Amino acid sequence: MTASPTPTTAEELRGAGLRVTAARVALLETVRDGDHLGVEAIASGVRDRVGHISLQAVYEALHALTAAGLVRRIEPAGHPALFEGRVGDNHHHLVCRSCGAVVDVDCAVGDAPCLTASDDRGFSVEEAEVVYWGTCPDCSTGHSS
Repeated sequence: MTASPTPTTAEELRGAGLRVTAARVALLETVRDGDHLGVEAIASGVRDRVGHISLQAVYEALHALTAAGLVRRIEPAGHPALFEGRVGDNHHHLVCRSCGAVVDVDCAVGDAPCLTASDDRGFSVEEAEVVYWGTCPDCSTGHSS
């Protein structure tokens, strides 16, 4: 038995009920090729792939892709929104207080939603967002020298 081929970006967009445009394809591929990118970096990556695109069009496309579950938006306190292509696994993030670097960290314990609230107050918990704050190895090394 052969494995099913990986869907193209266009097929993923169609499967999510979104219209396929060159800009959306370029945006989704830029986010997936990057690592926790801000809007300006995404716009630059899209422009490198397809030419001119307005910042407003980037915001609108990011909103649509996030709503469709193809892109994840994270917004660590005090930082601008960042976007990533790793979706659907309820992973968490480490954020450096010094340089702002953001890296993924897998679920803290057990199955999604990863953490059990001490008192869920009747909520049906589906997802947990955990942000670990600290100092990355590069900044730690820089401070100790």
